[in-house]
Amino acid sequence: MQSSAVHMYKGQGFSLKGEKDRFVLPPTFRKQLILASGNAKTLCLAKHERWNCLVGFGTLRENDFEAQLDREEERATRLNKDFDRDLRAGQLLNFKPVPFDESGRFVIPDLLVDIGRVSRELYFRPGTPMFTLWNPEELAKMGEGWEADHAACTVLQRDAQNGKARK
Repeated sequence: MQSSAVHMYKGQGFSLKGEKDRFVLPPTFRKQLILASGNAKTLCLAKHERWNCLVGFGTLRENDFEAQLDREEERATRLNKDFDRDLRAGQLLNFKPVPFDESGRFVIPDLLVDIGRVSRELYFRPGTPMFTLWNPEELAKMGEGWEADHAACTVLQRDAQNGKARK
């Protein structure tokens, strides 16, 4: 079984919903996703476990889910907290693989549009081993510690609405 290794999604991105309800992945995220999916053009999408947004990652990350469950269960035990392994496993495995084309265009499945509170705009927030996809209105509700993302989203949103492409 091949490990997902560590894939870092750097920078930020922004996409307006285009023709055929497609969004566009930022180029730097696209390159990492292809590597994180064994050279396939596949984006895995799921609801974030705590925030009102989606998470994106490559298909190889699934290979690390069992080890992640072990770590989370061990941590919960150390902290004397409840841990429902079945619930958490279901959360991790409840992702949808979505193809994207050479230009990074992809469609978010309807189920995820609703639970991820997706609108006509998406802000891509970096991370490792996954990244998050935000409706700018939901991101704006995030408080202290999110100032850099608020600022980046505002600038990228303005540029996208004015037709400026930021590479």
